Amino acid sequence: MNAARTHTLTERNYQIRELAAQESSSAVIFPSFTSTTAWSLGLALRDRILSLPADQRKPALISISLTGGSEPHVIFQCATEPGTVADNEVWVRRKRNTVLRWGVSSWLMRNKMLASTGLSASEVEEAFVKKFALQSSSGGAADDYAIHGGAFPVRVRSVDGVVGVIVVSGLKQEHDHQVVVDVVRDYILQNSH
Repeated sequence: MNAARTHTLTERNYQIRELAAQESSSAVIFPSFTSTTAWSLGLALRDRILSLPADQRKPALISISLTGGSEPHVIFQCATEPGTVADNEVWVRRKRNTVLRWGVSSWLMRNKMLASTGLSASEVEEAFVKKFALQSSSGGAADDYAIHGGAFPVRVRSVDGVVGVIVVSGLKQEHDHQVVVDVVRDYILQNSH
């Protein structure tokens, strides 16, 4: 990690159209995606998170998986620094499941639910459970899905659908989302030939 360089995540006001356009932009569609891609991308995510200013940085879990089987195939996973907990793994699984089921980022799904229901951020989880008839042991959030930022679909040029999912869990949810998008854009730009 280059300790001299600090990356700050700026607060962004996301609109549904902007988020949807962001996810279909060629700037975030990979020319190919392999375990080598995941390794390089995972390390870049870790470096970027570790370069955040102290007020934005927290221990986070990074997980990158491929689709194609009955269960996602995790091909990269690491903690950014000491301090992650088992609950980060639960959040990773729930966010990943959201991308796999609906084919959009967990942050876009959250913002769609907020816009379509007009509910507050604290009420949207229960509305999500009801709308899609999801299991909820707590009566609030879904057991197997999370509409919190941080899970982003891996798309590959000339391939239909989502081929994998990149997840960050541990920062503020909008920062989980933003750091993934920023690193994916930078990675694709640097590796496009």
